[in-house]
Amino acid sequence: MEYGDFECPYCRAAEPIVAGLIEALGDEISVAFRHFPRRDVHPHAEHAAEVAEAAGAQGKFWEMHDLLFANQDALDDDRLMSYAATLALDVERVRRELATKMHAPRVAEDLDSGLRSGVTGTPTFFIDGTRYDGSVALRTMFAAIQQLHPELDVADPPATNLRIPRVRWPRTDEPRT
Repeated sequence: MEYGDFECPYCRAAEPIVAGLIEALGDEISVAFRHFPRRDVHPHAEHAAEVAEAAGAQGKFWEMHDLLFANQDALDDDRLMSYAATLALDVERVRRELATKMHAPRVAEDLDSGLRSGVTGTPTFFIDGTRYDGSVALRTMFAAIQQLHPELDVADPPATNLRIPRVRWPRTDEPRT
């Protein structure tokens, strides 16, 4: 399970890693996405999450999920509606559901469950209900899954080790406030 935010660049960077796990594990893995919009730093994340849920109500959550991450720098409401049109969704229905905040309770429920589970940032992963605090890297996550499930018969582990780039903050002598 991933707690993510469609406007978070680290969540976007994690998508090929999740795809690599799916490719390596096939039917042996089930992936769930939970919304954790960081409204304080990502002003479009909440509406993007609601539009993803609106797409899900029309059977296209994962298609919208992928489209939102692919267009992460363009998540204003007009663009969200254009993505709904791209996916051949009922755009007026999506617009109405966004305006009435029909899917906001689901997004809030995901956010609350994340907070109760100790999520403080995105992306945050859970494997079999246990928070994964290791490196968000394909081989490392694959190894963690294999350790929990030694019965998995996977002939070809991932050949590459995609990873989220590390952030190096500038050091300063000034105390943080």
